[in-house]
Amino acid sequence: MKMPNVTKILDLSQPIYHNCPAWPTYLPTNVNYEAQHVTHGFLAERIDFNSHTGTHLDAPRHFFPDGKTVDEMDLFSFQGRGVVINLKDMDSPSVGAVQLEPFADLLQEGDIALLYTGWGEKRAMTAEYMFEWPYITQDGAQWLVDHGIKTICIDGMSAGGWPEGTGRPPHEVLLSNSVVIVEEVYMDDELLEESEWYIVAFPLKLQGFGGAPCRVVAMKIED
Repeated sequence: MKMPNVTKILDLSQPIYHNCPAWPTYLPTNVNYEAQHVTHGFLAERIDFNSHTGTHLDAPRHFFPDGKTVDEMDLFSFQGRGVVINLKDMDSPSVGAVQLEPFADLLQEGDIALLYTGWGEKRAMTAEYMFEWPYITQDGAQWLVDHGIKTICIDGMSAGGWPEGTGRPPHEVLLSNSVVIVEEVYMDDELLEESEWYIVAFPLKLQGFGGAPCRVVAMKIED
């Protein structure tokens, strides 16, 4: 079997650490130590955090009681051809069909859409980052479904927004159509150096969960 020639790998994952940014109504992430070198001769950590913290995916169960959980999802959904949708210069926090339509010719059925807004570079405990991130509208979500996208990655805290009425609609449209949502992905201008990437976004196998942390990477593969 010929192995792929991977010439570059970008880490598209935000780190998880003590009191890292997270959904405003969740308990803060808590990191502690159960063993340390000075007392035990080795290091072992304990972490308490919501499964929708840092770079993570939403499973259908997140919004639908009968939807698939993380461990039931199709593994093929977590990898594939990724196309960057450069929205960094848009003048609105909402990503709708109007904002997405200029990129239609770049996309193929079964792609992973990387919605790059520049938000990942702002990550910090600020009111701006925690409440004002760019989000997908209901018609933007439907546009992605209609164009056969299997997975979306966005660099904001959520696919939906914080303002009342903006959170549920994109989740319901995407998850009811088996589109995987990966949120709080780290993206910067280095991602724009290639027209397409091979994306891998496998979650932890958390049984019965509606979401799970992911280590998302973008790989440049050459023949």
